[in-house]
Amino acid sequence: MSVSVSTLFFRLDFQMERSMELQNAVKEALNALYHHPDDTVRMQADRWLQDFQGIIDAWQVADNLLHDATSNLETLIFCSQTLRSKVQRDIEELPSEAVCALQDSLNTLLKKFHKGPPKVRTQISIAVAALAVHISAEDWGGGGIVGWLRDEMNSHPEYIPGFLELLTVLPEEVYNYKIAARPERRRQFEKELTSQMEAALGILTACLQINELKEKVLEAFASWLRLKHRIHGSVLASHPLVLTAITSLHSEIHSEASVNVISELIHHSAAGSSGGAAVNMPLIQVIVPQIMNLKAQLMDSSKDEEDVKAIARLFADMGDSYVELIAAGSDESMLIVHALLEVASHPEYDIASMTFNFWHNLQLILTKRDSYIAFGNEASVEAERNRRLQVFRSAYESLVSLVSFRVQYPQDYQDLSFEDLKEFKQTRYDLASSTSSTLMESLMLLAVADVLIDAASVLGGDATLKILYTELVEGVALCRNEHSEWRPAEAALFCIRVISNYVSVNEAEVMPQIMSLLPKLPQQPQLLQTVCLTIGAYSKWLDTVSSDPSILASVLGMLTSGMAVSKDSAAAAALALRHICDDCRKKLCGYLDGLYNVYRTAVNGEGSLKVSAEDSLHLVEALSMVITELPQDDATKALEMLCLPVVTPLQEVINQGPEVLHKKHPRDLTIHIDRFAYIFRHVNHPEAVADAIQRLWPIFKAIFDIRAWDMRTMESLCRACKYAVRTSKRYMGITIGAILEEIQGLYQQHQQPCFLYLSSEVIKIFGSDPSCASYLQNLIEALFKRTTCLLTSIEEFTSKPDVADDCFLLASRCIRYCSPLFIPSSVFPSLVDCAMIGITVQHREASNSILTFLSDIFDLAKSCKGEEYLSLRDTVIIPRGASITRILIASLTGALPSSRLETVTHALLALTRAYHVQALEWAKESVSLIPLTAVAEVERTRFLQALSDAALGADVNALMAPIEELSDVCRRNRTVQEIVKGALKPHELKLVPVL
Repeated sequence: MSVSVSTLFFRLDFQMERSMELQNAVKEALNALYHHPDDTVRMQADRWLQDFQGIIDAWQVADNLLHDATSNLETLIFCSQTLRSKVQRDIEELPSEAVCALQDSLNTLLKKFHKGPPKVRTQISIAVAALAVHISAEDWGGGGIVGWLRDEMNSHPEYIPGFLELLTVLPEEVYNYKIAARPERRRQFEKELTSQMEAALGILTACLQINELKEKVLEAFASWLRLKHRIHGSVLASHPLVLTAITSLHSEIHSEASVNVISELIHHSAAGSSGGAAVNMPLIQVIVPQIMNLKAQLMDSSKDEEDVKAIARLFADMGDSYVELIAAGSDESMLIVHALLEVASHPEYDIASMTFNFWHNLQLILTKRDSYIAFGNEASVEAERNRRLQVFRSAYESLVSLVSFRVQYPQDYQDLSFEDLKEFKQTRYDLASSTSSTLMESLMLLAVADVLIDAASVLGGDATLKILYTELVEGVALCRNEHSEWRPAEAALFCIRVISNYVSVNEAEVMPQIMSLLPKLPQQPQLLQTVCLTIGAYSKWLDTVSSDPSILASVLGMLTSGMAVSKDSAAAAALALRHICDDCRKKLCGYLDGLYNVYRTAVNGEGSLKVSAEDSLHLVEALSMVITELPQDDATKALEMLCLPVVTPLQEVINQGPEVLHKKHPRDLTIHIDRFAYIFRHVNHPEAVADAIQRLWPIFKAIFDIRAWDMRTMESLCRACKYAVRTSKRYMGITIGAILEEIQGLYQQHQQPCFLYLSSEVIKIFGSDPSCASYLQNLIEALFKRTTCLLTSIEEFTSKPDVADDCFLLASRCIRYCSPLFIPSSVFPSLVDCAMIGITVQHREASNSILTFLSDIFDLAKSCKGEEYLSLRDTVIIPRGASITRILIASLTGALPSSRLETVTHALLALTRAYHVQALEWAKESVSLIPLTAVAEVERTRFLQALSDAALGADVNALMAPIEELSDVCRRNRTVQEIVKGALKPHELKLVPVL
């Protein structure tokens, strides 16, 4: 008879009616979720079921329904998931006697479903394993849970399949942080399982006698191998489980479980925690020959693709794990390298790419000096390095040819969806900014690019270039045949572009030939785009070798041509021109008139050029860098010419009157203002830029006055002013005063965050200038007084995160650059109060800015002249110290996401270093508010000791473990989170003592 939680579980006087009502409600909700035709009803049912899983009644209802023989599959799956989730997260809801009943009930369910639905059995097994994490080994009898399992399997052999699944998931739960166990108990559980490893393997070995369970046994063995055990390699080398896995490798159909076992054995044999390869050589000598015997199957067309993938995975694992041994370059290791080359040559990318990580790690070992320290003197190091590079040279040469074809445009690239094609093109256009790609074709490009860079690091860029040049020549020949196949040539050029940083700027054999080939290629848009990008990638080479003016003229001609073919090629040509103007700027001063004509045509939208507004910014930047190389007088004139096509359309709008300016779409203005930002940023002639901004100020002021309500336009205009300030610095003269007066006045009515970040730039440049003290003081007080009136509650911070972010970034700048103005000001105390309100805002940037501001206050002694104002700081901080500490500890323990832990900790430790014993008292007072049911005394003590060590100057990294532990303990489940939040009250600035 089953031991039901309904009779033993809570020992609470629940009414039968309520239990039955909830059980029926669960069934009805599940029926609606899976079978109701109305999406709204299904969503409501799903929401109800999620809410149900969070209530305490879910324990009894889920258990009852699992024991109920009439429950259908949907009910069983949901209830098993509910029970598993409750055990993992909410075990502390139960009194101790209920936990004992739960243990008995789960055992009964495990037996009941030993042949039942696999999904249900798995969830019950995970629930039992999670329970084992929570309760002590003694609660399972003398041998812990493994001993209990052994006894149960001996007593009830008919239930072995169910128990075997539990044995499989048990070690996996050691690293499952969904389980709300205290860190100390988690560590203890890992030790318990590790100590029971031998017993677990004994059970599994005995189960090998049941032939139909062999696959399950090997799955469980692989799971146990993932534990950080210390079984010696010589023991494993002859272990029956290992021999069974090896035998299964050579069966007709490769067992996935046997591959998993061998894979885990490879990892174990190389892991430092097991003693590494030297200690585990007996095991390595057993498994490596067995894997090498599978090499012939890699290219066996009769083999199933999944089998080939499994074999390739073993070779890749072997390469990754034994890479340091392989790097020595012995004859035996080269056999593995050749096998990995065969994997890399497989036509299926998923298989070939398994080796990419190996080639990267091998490259690091071969090229990094640290790998050769053991060889002693410089001559020995260099000799060994050269020997190894020579040994692996042919492998990397082969690798280049094996992977380069994979970057060809797909035959069906035009069939990709609009978004996928856009992402694919963007990846080819700008590899550096495409690391977040999800499209398979894009990921392939990035991975192959990395492999080519690894090869160039080993072979040298010039040698790699020669290999790719051969492929380019072959591709160019295909361009000229009757089918005009452009894709191979484009792929070769893409690869040549990828390795550009590794090719010598003095390379004189291949690059001139490549440059002579480029104008002869067909004007196919995708090919032309890559031609332009390749030219841009070799801008440093062009600067070094282009003593012949005809080379630059030819290059500029190709780029101008590229701007007229398609939007994609125009974007690539504009980017390439920016690179060339950056690296060849001195040589291009003589081409300024021609460059200006291209720029003016593109910016004005004249002629046949297809350069978009966004890409025209590359042209703005390109000419700005060339102008930087001109003498002062010439630069001033050139800058005026550069601004002319930008200022003209703005002036025309302003001349039409305020009403027209007010109604303009933001983009009609920002498209021009953004160009000013690029000009002021990249023309490095401070006086010339100062003159330009002074002439332009009437136009800027008109836009400020009429469009102050428009965030996009204000952001663009403030960005332009910021770069003008940054470049011109003290040459700004009276213009800076006019800018500050403007934004100070406008901020009172239109609280645009960009007014604050522009002020931050001004503070950074002029903060320490005594002549600017008066108007900076007025600026600081006006901006901060208005902001603190805006941000009076956490709700206000949540609704205005950008204002909060830029406000406290500005405040931090004030501490660092003008603390004599800021700390004694009347706004400083109110800004600290404002920061205390907003610490727990969920917006990441706003929260980080506030925490950084507080850290800067606590570290005031490190700022310029900060020590003089410590006493003034203390009069503000000390009365608020207890509350600040409480809010910071509340943030550590759940009021902020765990991803902010480092920033919060930095602020708390800065407070502790600044106030020593006082801070420790504040911390002790705050932590004591948390009930012992949430945080044990030992966890409190460790945390406070870490703060004490910080006050004495201990290394921060050494203190993180107990701080992270307190954070984990307080976040372990929703109940504890609510208890901690209720105790620390992070949204209350002051706690009123309870009498």
